Amino acid sequence: MLTALSIRDVVLIEALDLEFGAGLGVLTGETGAGKSILLDALGLALGVRADSGLVRQGAVQAVVGATFAPDAAIAARLSENGIEVEPGEPLLIRRIVKADGGSRGFLNDQPVAAALLRDIGTMLVEIHGQHDDRGLLNPRGHRALLDTFGRLDGAAVAAAHAAWRAAEDALAEARAAADTAARDREWLDHAAGELAAFAPEIGEEAKLAEARADIQRGARLADDLATVVAHLAGAEGAIAQLRQAARRLDRIAPEHALLAEALAALDRAVIEAAEAEDRLAQADSAFAYSPERLDQLETRLFDLRALARKHRVDPDALPSLAQELAARLATIAYGETRLADLAEAAETARAAYETAAAALSGARTEAAARLDAAVARELAPLKLDAARFRTMIAPLPEAQWGPGGRDRVEFEVATNPGAPFGPLNRIASGGELSRFILALKVSLAEEGGAATIIFDEIDRGVGGAVASAIGERLARLAMHTQLLVVTHSPQVAARARAHMLIAKRSDGPVTRTGVTQLDVAARREEIARMLSGATVTDEARAQADRLLEAA
Repeated sequence: MLTALSIRDVVLIEALDLEFGAGLGVLTGETGAGKSILLDALGLALGVRADSGLVRQGAVQAVVGATFAPDAAIAARLSENGIEVEPGEPLLIRRIVKADGGSRGFLNDQPVAAALLRDIGTMLVEIHGQHDDRGLLNPRGHRALLDTFGRLDGAAVAAAHAAWRAAEDALAEARAAADTAARDREWLDHAAGELAAFAPEIGEEAKLAEARADIQRGARLADDLATVVAHLAGAEGAIAQLRQAARRLDRIAPEHALLAEALAALDRAVIEAAEAEDRLAQADSAFAYSPERLDQLETRLFDLRALARKHRVDPDALPSLAQELAARLATIAYGETRLADLAEAAETARAAYETAAAALSGARTEAAARLDAAVARELAPLKLDAARFRTMIAPLPEAQWGPGGRDRVEFEVATNPGAPFGPLNRIASGGELSRFILALKVSLAEEGGAATIIFDEIDRGVGGAVASAIGERLARLAMHTQLLVVTHSPQVAARARAHMLIAKRSDGPVTRTGVTQLDVAARREEIARMLSGATVTDEARAQADRLLEAA
C-alpha cells in the first residue's frame, strides 16, 4: 500500500508531500490543474522511462520518493535482489532525474536499475488510464488472472511439465550420443580390434628396447669373448697349464715350506680361473646372438611405436586406450537398448502432462464461465448493458506448451449487439475501457492483485446513475485494496474516505501546482463546485450534502 509521496521539482510541482491511507481516495481539480503531473511523478518512482522534460524549469534535478508498506511477496522479491525488508518496515523508492539527462533509482537507499524498479512497481501499483496497455489489458497476464479467480493450483501441471522436459532432454541427449557413436562405429570396431589383437602392455617399449640393446651388445662382444674362452680352455689353455703345474708341485711341496705356500697359492689360482671360466660361459650364453630374435624384437618395437603415433598417444597409454575404445563400443550396444527405454519414459511423461493439463483446462473453462457471469452482472449498472464479455480459452500449439498448461486465455468484449468479439484493448473506447476494467477488478477483487490501484478519469463521459454506479463499485473495490481515483464526478468523490484537491496557482510569472488534503467543510465545497461549475450555489451545496450522506 502507498503510504506517502514526496515530489520535488517535477514540472509545475516545486515541493509536495502527501500521505495516503487505506480505502478509496480521490483527487479532483479543474482541468489542467496538474493531476497528470502527479501520476507522472508516481510513474517515475515506479520505474517508467525517465524524461528530463519532467524536471521543473530552472531546477537541476527532479526527485520523487514513494513510501510503501510491502507485503510478503514483495519482500521476497526484494530479498532475491539483495534488499532485505524486515516485517513492518516501510519500503522507500526514490528516483532522481537530472535536467541534463540520466536518472538514478534507489530502493531503501540502495542504488538499483530502472528495470528492478519497474518489476517491483508492477507488484505495488496498478495504474489504469485512458490509454493503459498494462495490467488487465495485457493478454499475457489473463491466464494467471483467470487461475487466481478460480483459485486453480497449477503445481501438478508444472511438475508434470518439468518431468516431461527432463525425459525429453535425456532422450535427445541419448539420441545425439547414439548418432555420434554410429558414425564412429566402423572406426571403433577396427581400432578396438587392432589394439586387442596387438595387446600392448604398460612399460613394453622400455623392455623391448632394453632386450634389443642386449642382443646388439652381445653381437659386438661375441668374437672377443670366444678368444678369451679359448685361452682359458683346451689342451694348451691357461687353466689346464695351471692344473698341470699344481700336480708337479704337489709331489715336491713337502720338501720345503715355501713350496707348500706356492702350492696353496697355485690351488687358489686354479679355483679362481675355474670361476672365471664359469662366468664367461654364462656371458657367452647371455650374449648369444640370434638374428631371428633381434628381428622379432625390432618388429614388435616398430609396430608398438607406429600404433602409438597413429592414435597420438604415448606407447604406455595404449592399454588404457584399448579399454576406452572397448567401453565405447559397449556403450553403443547398451545405448541402443537404453534409447528404447528413454523413448518409452518420455511418452509416459508426455501422457502424464497432457492428463494434468487437460484437467487444468477443464477447471479453467468452469472458472471462465463464473468470471463471465460475474463481469456480466457488473456491466448493466455501468451503462454497458448492450456489451458482452467473455473469457476466450484456446489451445496453444505444442511448441508453446509450458508449465502453465496448454491454454491461451484472453479477455474479449463485444460492445454492440451483433458485433463480433475482439480483444478488450482494441474493441472498447476510452470510457468503455475504464468501465470494463472496473467491472473486471470488482469481479476479481477478493482474489488479490496489486496493493494499490489507480484509476485515471474512469468516469469520463458519464454522469448521473452511471457515475453513482461507478462510485458504488469503486467503494466496494476499495474494501479489498487501496484505491486512488482521479475523477471529475461528484458521485465518485462523495464515496471517498480521503479527498485531495489539485490546484494551480500563479505567483507573478511563476505557476505552481499544489495539492490540499480537504477537511469535511472543504470537501463539501469542492463537491458542490463539481456539481455546479465555477459558481457554487446553495442548491449545489445541498446536493453535495445529500451525496455525502448517501455515501
